[in-house]
Amino acid sequence: NFVTPDRLADISVVSPQGRARLEPARVWSPGPDSTSLLSLETGAAGTYVAGASILPRELELAGDSFNMYLEEEGITDVLEVRRRTNDTTRARERYSKHVKAVFQVGERRTGEFDVVLDYPAEIVPLENPYALRPGANLRVRCLVDGAPAANLTVLWGGEHSVGHALRQRSVRTGPDGVATVMLDAPGRWYVKFVHMARTAEPGLDYESKWATLTFELR
Repeated sequence: NFVTPDRLADISVVSPQGRARLEPARVWSPGPDSTSLLSLETGAAGTYVAGASILPRELELAGDSFNMYLEEEGITDVLEVRRRTNDTTRARERYSKHVKAVFQVGERRTGEFDVVLDYPAEIVPLENPYALRPGANLRVRCLVDGAPAANLTVLWGGEHSVGHALRQRSVRTGPDGVATVMLDAPGRWYVKFVHMARTAEPGLDYESKWATLTFELR
């Protein structure tokens, strides 16, 4: 669904000229098929990063629906605990989502691709995707509240340049929060994770922080 501008904590664009924080009401609008559209004017050639951080919201799901959602999103550790304890109770969750896109303006490659935007959850590529070719590996560092997230399930996939889906795969981060994903075809790729933890806050069972990184492999 379209994310209304008032739900955005931050929209930033990082270019060779530095980071610019944008006013959501001026650059954020409904796109086709209930998507959200960011409109901006680029400047000098280089590798750019756009980021959007969405304020937390809460939802409640029946036990079976919650477990199904955990399985679909790769939140395997929480799901394993619930299955091991035969937990099918309703669950209330606070969630927030934080997205980044790396994109290229012109042919000049620059070093902005690994910028850290200090979002609650964030994926930082350690190589410039636009300097890679199909068959290459891309290392990404996964951060939660600014710290490397170890042993976290990371999913990646996308859409091939000829239009068909690139199958989704999974990998775990190491102690340094780094995961390596193989980019075996040209197209638009995503890398994502959901960090979920139990909370002792009254009326709340879990808090999750979502991060997504997208880019194109040429």
